[in-house]
Amino acid sequence: MFTVDVNRRTVLRTAAAAGIGAGLAATGVAAPAAADPRTGTGGPARGLRIAILLFDGITPIDAIGPYEVLCRVPGASVLTVGKRTGPVRSDSGVLTLGVDRHLREVRRADVLLVPGGNVRGVQADPGTIRWIQQIHRRTTWTVSVCTGALVLGTAGLLRGLPATTYWGLHAQLAQFGATYVPDRFVEAGRIITAAGMSAGIDMALHLAAKVADDRIAQALQLAIQYDPQPPFDTGSPDKAGPELQRLALELLNPWSR
Repeated sequence: MFTVDVNRRTVLRTAAAAGIGAGLAATGVAAPAAADPRTGTGGPARGLRIAILLFDGITPIDAIGPYEVLCRVPGASVLTVGKRTGPVRSDSGVLTLGVDRHLREVRRADVLLVPGGNVRGVQADPGTIRWIQQIHRRTTWTVSVCTGALVLGTAGLLRGLPATTYWGLHAQLAQFGATYVPDRFVEAGRIITAAGMSAGIDMALHLAAKVADDRIAQALQLAIQYDPQPPFDTGSPDKAGPELQRLALELLNPWSR
């Protein structure tokens, strides 16, 4: 039987044998700090505390895409946070993600990430909204992906700011006093909002450059082999046109229709 061992140690050992291990080590990517699930702190660097909000109805890539970048920033530690610990169900009802810590256990973070999905339950939950407001007071960066921007808006964090969100729901930003910008991500002070789903990876690489430096961010882009070359040029509503826009919304969950 042919078995492919793709664990991280094997990859790095193979890279070293090929003569590129020193380059990996020099970037700091080869040995990111491991998170301590009890304290939320990382390894020796104990630098950057990242909290990712999880909830029932989440779109997984909104959290997992940025996570794959940010968890590898040297010195970073990542915690998943929610109103209850344990599994939460995705917007499709198929996948589950795990919440490490209850909201009341996390009182501070350097980076707060609010993913999107079916966010109506989050918007309607005063406890979660208050927690976001409290954490935001001390963050270095508060960021969102997709409809996570609507949660930030509900928390009153986007008033008077440019912002982006999922293209099909961008008009909702106006009710929170925000101005929609059709970019992959928008930085406004210490708040960064990303457009739909895959745009969270772009935002995370930008954020990695902010919290570390360009070299680390560039190495992380290579580490996750993020080099998009889609077979079609329909990744934005302007390019796709009205017919594909309607079909795209039909293919998503009912919350986006």
